[in-house]
Amino acid sequence: MADNFEIDGFVKQRKELEALMMSNPAMEQKVQKIIRTVLMTARRKISGEAKSAMQADPRQAYKAVKTAVYRQILGGSVSILNKRHAGAMSLYEPQRKLREGQRGGNRVPRSDRTTQVMSYQGADRAFILRFLNAGTGQRTAGTRNGGLHGSRGAIRARNFFVNSSHRYMQQAAEQLTSLIDELIKKEIA
Repeated sequence: MADNFEIDGFVKQRKELEALMMSNPAMEQKVQKIIRTVLMTARRKISGEAKSAMQADPRQAYKAVKTAVYRQILGGSVSILNKRHAGAMSLYEPQRKLREGQRGGNRVPRSDRTTQVMSYQGADRAFILRFLNAGTGQRTAGTRNGGLHGSRGAIRARNFFVNSSHRYMQQAAEQLTSLIDELIKKEIA
């Protein structure tokens, strides 16, 4: 009779351990949900750092910080890479700043490519965040059709993404560890 009790207890413990293993689809989904939650928190904080790194952001480039939760392995990332598909286009028109007596307007018609780039908004403006993060060399106008010639200056590197992403991903890893520990305790109980 005592042998039967020990075997039943062993079978019960084995089932509990199998329920905690990542080969169990239900447990894997729960952990992926925790990863998604933690990454979204980190994304929000990094996006806030990006917003504060810019003086003016009328087309909301700070929204271009994106997250990815991996399917094959447990994990994810936060990046400022381009999305696969463009979202809604913006009708934003930059404000003109004319001095008293100054003739207004650009005498060169706007190209289709310029119109396309100006219509990007929010999550589609990751390239702007990369320019601000890494900086640029001296920029010139007129390289496409040869209609313009002029200097557009340089953008100095602000390095906001490297610093903030490292800090907030460290916090996310610590939070993920504690949340997975809580999940395991809850599953065992």
